[in-house]
Amino acid sequence: MAVQYWVGDFFVDLSRNQVTQKEQSQTIAPKALAVLTCLAENQGRVVSYDELLTKVWPDTVVTPNTLQRSIAQLRKVLGEDSKIQSYIKTHAKQGYSLECDVRWHDETDANSLVKKELLLTVGTVIATDTVITTESEKPETQRKQTTPNTHIESAYVATPPWSALRLISLFIGIVVLVIIGFSYFTQEQPFKLTVGELRSLTTTDHKEHSGIYSPDGEYIVFNRYSDDACGSNNIWAKNIKTQKETQLTKNMGGYGSHSFSTDGKKLVFIETENCNQPITQKKCYKLMTLDFEKALVAPKSLNLLMECKNSRISKATWLNNNNIALLQEFSNRWKLTSYSIADNKSTVLYEQEDGNVVDYDFSSREDLIALTSIHSDGQNYIEILKPDGQVLSSHQIEYPTEISGLRFIYPNFTPHDNQLIFSTGRQLFTLSFQGKITNISLPLDEPMGSPIFHPNGKRALMIKGNWDSDIATLSLAQITMSSIAEPPIAKPQSAQMQLMQTQAESSLTRKSSNDSIPTPMILERSTLEEDNAVYQPNGQLIAFKSRRSGEGQIWITDGNSARQLSHFPMDSYISGLNWASDGKSILANVNNKLTQVTLDSKEKSYPFNHRVVQFFQWNSEDNTALLTVRIKGVLKFGELNLNNSEFRVITDKRVHWALKSEDGRLIYTDQLDRFWQPGPAEDQLIDILNGQGSDKRFITKNNVIYGINEEFQLWSYNLNEDAFEILGNTPNKVDALTDINQSNILLTIYITAKKEVAELTLGD
Repeated sequence: MAVQYWVGDFFVDLSRNQVTQKEQSQTIAPKALAVLTCLAENQGRVVSYDELLTKVWPDTVVTPNTLQRSIAQLRKVLGEDSKIQSYIKTHAKQGYSLECDVRWHDETDANSLVKKELLLTVGTVIATDTVITTESEKPETQRKQTTPNTHIESAYVATPPWSALRLISLFIGIVVLVIIGFSYFTQEQPFKLTVGELRSLTTTDHKEHSGIYSPDGEYIVFNRYSDDACGSNNIWAKNIKTQKETQLTKNMGGYGSHSFSTDGKKLVFIETENCNQPITQKKCYKLMTLDFEKALVAPKSLNLLMECKNSRISKATWLNNNNIALLQEFSNRWKLTSYSIADNKSTVLYEQEDGNVVDYDFSSREDLIALTSIHSDGQNYIEILKPDGQVLSSHQIEYPTEISGLRFIYPNFTPHDNQLIFSTGRQLFTLSFQGKITNISLPLDEPMGSPIFHPNGKRALMIKGNWDSDIATLSLAQITMSSIAEPPIAKPQSAQMQLMQTQAESSLTRKSSNDSIPTPMILERSTLEEDNAVYQPNGQLIAFKSRRSGEGQIWITDGNSARQLSHFPMDSYISGLNWASDGKSILANVNNKLTQVTLDSKEKSYPFNHRVVQFFQWNSEDNTALLTVRIKGVLKFGELNLNNSEFRVITDKRVHWALKSEDGRLIYTDQLDRFWQPGPAEDQLIDILNGQGSDKRFITKNNVIYGINEEFQLWSYNLNEDAFEILGNTPNKVDALTDINQSNILLTIYITAKKEVAELTLGD
């Protein structure tokens, strides 16, 4: 079989697993290309699902979802989707067909085609030059011998030596120009990432993240935490050659990503902890350093450089000038700042007065900062800066069809000049300094972060893993019965008796508390993320978000079996699900855009030029939605009219969660998890709910608010009667409270989070 062929204007090279159009190549998974080849061999004919599965996956048991994912990958490459099927057509309950011309080639080297085209071009230029040579340009003797019928022949046979030299020089000049042009074009192309090996470097029962290489390339440094540590972690180092692991920090903490000093002797990072007396935020941020060399001998304490109690800081990076770059938030806008250790002061390196900063990376080799931002036009840009803040270039990012233009990207430097790299989950892309994005890799088996390259440029660290959560339900009766009765306390007769009585009481209380926690019933379970479960109004279905098919999709279940409702593209991100009041469709935030999906899987996206960050609630009767959106990079909470795309800002406060009650009263929580509702002149605190807020959301039903506090207690507050009540205990692995009906609540239960540091070795 030929290993090269054309599908329309796409050139398919099976020997390299590549599809090329207009000199832009994409590497495709071999199985996806095998599906395309099978369709090409049967061009115009419907190929059944079974035939494709048998041909591409012989002697292997796979699900139809595997074939669907391959079709989805091919459609992205061919620039179409499930609605626009100009290449691959779906035939319901039958199969697929390829609906465009196919041309087959026997060449095995795609470069030979390019070389032939170049030679033909050069030959055409030379022949054209010979044909248009006039009689007046030739010697008199030659003019007499030439006739119109023998013009071309005599030009090749009877040309004097000096004319032949002129043609040879012309030929050489054109070839040189072609080579120079081809070399220049090649330099502008993104580098080809050829994967030699992907292996895990940390494979413990704990979770590892934030991996970086030391400047000499001998160590990797990473954070390690466990479920029992409540989010705290220690910083570890691993010698790449000896595989010896060393704990660097003496005590656990909320440590963020870290960066080495230029000499490799120190680490800098941010520690996050709860504020003792919160004023504007619950978390305080500390800029810390650690002596790396001494910590390799024995764990060391940290050195505090700076603390922020009323602003957030993130991503500390040591610059070559010994300053530390930081992202710092002021009044809901992020700025890139530089902290001077010597002067103990910060200066702003970059800011967008009418936009926002998204992310940055620093290359010590090139002494450059690459920064992504949102400008006043609402578009995403890539800026290249010097460490003193001088902007060298600024270009709008050109998003390809496979990435939503509303999506933020977080690129890192690569060993290649003018090229950055980033991940969208299961796909890798390059971003040039000029803002051009190109897909460079095979789809990954599981989500991974953006690569961080080794100093030698031949390998890179990536963080891979999955979040595992389930959909569960608890009856309100179970929760109400979980109230703990205080055990009777006998009056002690002596200090020793008092101690014994206290120990017994403590043991009894712990046992009673554990016994009193009700066990939830798991409704939907997979080894990946299930979340956002909501009851169908006046129906028996439950809608939820799941990654069980390999991609984030909307699913529905009747309690016995589940089916996939949506068919969003690869690396789609879904947050927030709401049923229509008639129970016939669902509205969700998909890739920062509101998308409605009906029960027969039809999709409709609502036009809105701003990025939807959080989707809280949908009133389908008047077709409005409560949202947090980014306008010129700044978060705004308000209500969107889906009929005319008009957005009304409700408050400039940072809103954590928000809902309306049945009678239209707005309730929201701020970043301190305090509850608010609008008043006649200004928003009013619901004082009785102070201390009841958490990151587990809240829900409303029949003008009653239900929530789970940080002690994992379910509570209720009746808005009409101003009555508050603790209903009982919930499991301590509740991640979110998502819905309630007359007798049950729906919960997201955290199971585990698998994270590890992996190393990607590049092929030759």
